[in-house]
Amino acid sequence: MPWPLRWVVLALLLGFCAAIALWAFDFGKEIAGLDHGAREELQRVRTELDSLRAELVKVRDERDQAQSIANTAGTLVTTERAAQEKLAEQVKQLEAESRALHDDLGFFEKLIPAGATDGVAIRGLQAEVQNGNALRWQVLVIQANRNASEFDALMELTFTGTINGRSWSATLPGGAQRVTVKQYGRLEGVFEVPAQVQVKGMTARLLQGTTLRATQTVKL
Repeated sequence: MPWPLRWVVLALLLGFCAAIALWAFDFGKEIAGLDHGAREELQRVRTELDSLRAELVKVRDERDQAQSIANTAGTLVTTERAAQEKLAEQVKQLEAESRALHDDLGFFEKLIPAGATDGVAIRGLQAEVQNGNALRWQVLVIQANRNASEFDALMELTFTGTINGRSWSATLPGGAQRVTVKQYGRLEGVFEVPAQVQVKGMTARLLQGTTLRATQTVKL
């Protein structure tokens, strides 16, 4: 091959490599922007959680003090009992808010990208049994590309387990739920478990039309 033609081919190759490097640099900045936003939100939730914990300790101390006064001062029993009930309600409310913030903290920790990924993914799926027959579930969906258009799909949840030694499975009574995600979104709800059913696992499937975009399974 003549030398002039070789130089032309080499120049084209270098230009192509430079274009790829520029694209990779821009993409990395986009991922870094998502990570920064998620970390800021995570830090905010942590700060609120610490504040609630400190307030919870303070209220508990006040409740204990009120209980002591009520036990030692017979003439103040009625007044202190009312104060104690009010403080107990405040403690219950603060504990509920603390649990909610703890759940948010776990979700935002899962929101931070583990690496350079693209597309839509299920990054958090969890469930816990409440009151013996109610299963409270939560699903977190993220879209890594900040510049991507809004994503619209259906979230299908399937619960599996056993009943009287036999296999059992069920879906949400209302069917698949619609989810719209720009950067991240969360779905949550309560599933009433039938009597004598032992739930063993849960699977979340993200469907766009007939196309499966993401799936995740957890054992309970």
